[in-house]
Amino acid sequence: MDCLTALKTNPTFQSVPEEQLRWLVDRSECQEHSDDTMLYKPGDPTDHFLIILTGRIRYYLVQQGQQQELRVAETGSLEGVLPFSRMVESLAYWHTIGPTTLLALHRDHFREMIQTQYELTQTLVHTMTTRVRETTRMLQQNDKMMALGRMSAGLAHELNNPVSAVVRSADTLKSHLQNTPERFKNVMALRVTDAMVDRVSAMMFAKMKPSTENKRLSLLERSRLEDELLDWFDDNQVSDTDDLTESLIDFGFTTADLDELLGDLALEGRGTVLNWMVNNLVTERLVNDIEEASKRISLLVNAIKSYTHMDRGTGRERIRVREGIDSTLVLLKHKLKEKNIQVEVTIPDDLPPIDAFASELNQVWTNLIDNAIDAMSKDGHLQIRGEIDHQFVLIRIIDDGAGIPAGSLDHIFDPFFTTKPVGKGTGLGLDIVQGIVRHHNGRIYVQSKPGETEFKVCLPIQNTVQEAPEVSVMDGTN
Repeated sequence: MDCLTALKTNPTFQSVPEEQLRWLVDRSECQEHSDDTMLYKPGDPTDHFLIILTGRIRYYLVQQGQQQELRVAETGSLEGVLPFSRMVESLAYWHTIGPTTLLALHRDHFREMIQTQYELTQTLVHTMTTRVRETTRMLQQNDKMMALGRMSAGLAHELNNPVSAVVRSADTLKSHLQNTPERFKNVMALRVTDAMVDRVSAMMFAKMKPSTENKRLSLLERSRLEDELLDWFDDNQVSDTDDLTESLIDFGFTTADLDELLGDLALEGRGTVLNWMVNNLVTERLVNDIEEASKRISLLVNAIKSYTHMDRGTGRERIRVREGIDSTLVLLKHKLKEKNIQVEVTIPDDLPPIDAFASELNQVWTNLIDNAIDAMSKDGHLQIRGEIDHQFVLIRIIDDGAGIPAGSLDHIFDPFFTTKPVGKGTGLGLDIVQGIVRHHNGRIYVQSKPGETEFKVCLPIQNTVQEAPEVSVMDGTN
């Protein structure tokens, strides 16, 4: 292949003199690759500037066990490392699509290029800035989609239990209510006094109310109470007692309660009254189960609305930081439960509201708390503290994970830098966090040692306040 001709017909090099293109060809290597060749994988050093003369290159990441395609570079594209680029290693997998020919220039020639080949250097630098802008936008979107996927999976997990409880209890209640008319008819056939009706009703409603005195029975205590109730049933000619026994124990009835309740009723009517009463107790229990599950669903829905501010405007507004943090913790509850992480939130009620973009700050809390969870082992301890620091609100997020290596602390907010394993992160989470905090005229800091990592987010209470001070949150006096 005539490499010089290929470059001269490439629209990217229209403004580059031919002698500079020849300089590029003379110092480059022509590489031939077959279809489906792995050129680079994440972590491989990238030492060459590449021009695709023929063929295509597919870039992708592997996240959560699945390939996430980033883009496909076509014939004529400029790839690899460029002059002034900080790229030192690949962030993705590079696979050829079809037979592919590359023109490869080693980075050792960049100094000479910059000093002697002005138009060529200018073209490549322009290409680099365009690529960085497009790649950053693409990875930011990918990072957001990954976060949305994690949040959606957690939300589905959290919603599944109460939804299942509602369906199960509603189905049971429907079947249970079919027995009500027959049992009511049996009760109506009895001749009972008004005093007895009042006594049964009073005790039934008293047992329905949750009591702090009720305690969970041990297996031995429950077995003993079952035996006592069965003996009482035998003595009082009560049959079909399986359902009665379990329900009466669940609602805290004893044989003394039954003597008080039914002592002046004829033996043949005691089973009828008990069945009618237990029928009502079970109905109440099923309704309570549905109510509790529905409240849980409502809590989750409200957390989503608060997190996204979907029922409010998207502009800056006065918000309470605690609300956003609480909503974030609700949506991340499944991850906290998986690791049995204990969360301690110490934010005073009188912490003043701040001028902020609520949905943006929720991205900050999500990234920082999610990272903390990932860094901790099982049975970890997460602390979230809030306080006033002059004209600023200071939020501290502290985990007891392994810590950030000392050599990584200076780069932790750099774009594309990550300490997570390949495929677990794009390295944009903390870059996005820092951008949001700066958008609010705030500052973010990190301190870390083995067993303790602390992120400090300092946000102005009023939008008109000057930029957050650096010394006050770093000198350890707060």
